[in-house]
Amino acid sequence: MRKKNTGPIIMEEICLMEVMIRVYYGSQAENEIPEERMLNYARTRLEFCQFGEAKTTCQKCPVHCYQPKYREQMKKIMRHSGPRMLFRHPVLTFRHAYRGMIRRVEK
Repeated sequence: MRKKNTGPIIMEEICLMEVMIRVYYGSQAENEIPEERMLNYARTRLEFCQFGEAKTTCQKCPVHCYQPKYREQMKKIMRHSGPRMLFRHPVLTFRHAYRGMIRRVEK
């Protein structure tokens, strides 16, 4: 069994993901996947990411660890929440974007 990642980068990514999910679910009436289930799923995937503290953004990741239905839901969440994050949490947004630019994908 893989060790749980609890480093600062993973914890920041978890915080960012939770905010994005809450922004999305706060403005959407109905969803196939309940908010709490999506939060727990995303948190678990990040905690057990095989790249750990060396991870890049999920968009650039060579490993798709989300099941198809969760992946589609996360795409909706990111499309909706991404632009809104600049105004709600600019520091988290810029740190995430910067990390995505400087980190290379390791296969």
